[in-house]
Amino acid sequence: MRTTILLNVILFFFLKVTSQDLTGSQLLEKSISYHDPSGVWSSFKSNFVVTMKSPDRPIRRSKIELDISKLFFKLTIEDNGNKLVSTLDNNDCSLSFNGNETFSKEIATKFRLNCERASMYRDYYTYLYGLPMKLNDKGTIIDSKINEKQINGISYWVLKATYTPEVGGDTWYLYFDKNTYQLKRYQFFHEEAKNDGEYIILENELMIGGIKMPKDRAWYYNKDDKYLGTDYLSIK
Repeated sequence: MRTTILLNVILFFFLKVTSQDLTGSQLLEKSISYHDPSGVWSSFKSNFVVTMKSPDRPIRRSKIELDISKLFFKLTIEDNGNKLVSTLDNNDCSLSFNGNETFSKEIATKFRLNCERASMYRDYYTYLYGLPMKLNDKGTIIDSKINEKQINGISYWVLKATYTPEVGGDTWYLYFDKNTYQLKRYQFFHEEAKNDGEYIILENELMIGGIKMPKDRAWYYNKDDKYLGTDYLSIK
């Protein structure tokens, strides 16, 4: 009995993965294998709904329709009884307000209904709900060294990602479960020395279009841990 216990202890220490055993790229690939087990992200085609709840704003419900291989994105927002639709079909943009494609400049300004914002929303939703797969995109710089960090008694693998100037200037840190490589939280800084930006805690999961996506996404400021709100993912 004692021999068996001793052997298990020895095996634990020999087989235990350390930060020196993994490179950043290897950690990323392991997490991608977890979240996209069938390798379908490049041809992802599905719909999902994000309900945003914040202490300072009314509840907002957004339906996202994505067909990545056809460069199709459609966003339908329900906001205070109004329905705003933005569609990008291979970069051809169309907009509507309460079913009408013709609307005043005042409405466009008030509801920020324009093609530039449609592109911003497309990039936002495909990036956040496409993590960690989106870290393979051109212009992303993955730090070869990974770190370990403990938060609230839980230890994570931590991956650092930066970007080439033409892509972006933010610095991202992504936190992964040390056993499954599931993405559990992340944070970004515009200027890390100022401790600006936000951190996001991920809880629960939904399988959508073959991708394991975080179901609940809670946002906080880095500087003071102020709670900003939570995005709740659903399929309808």
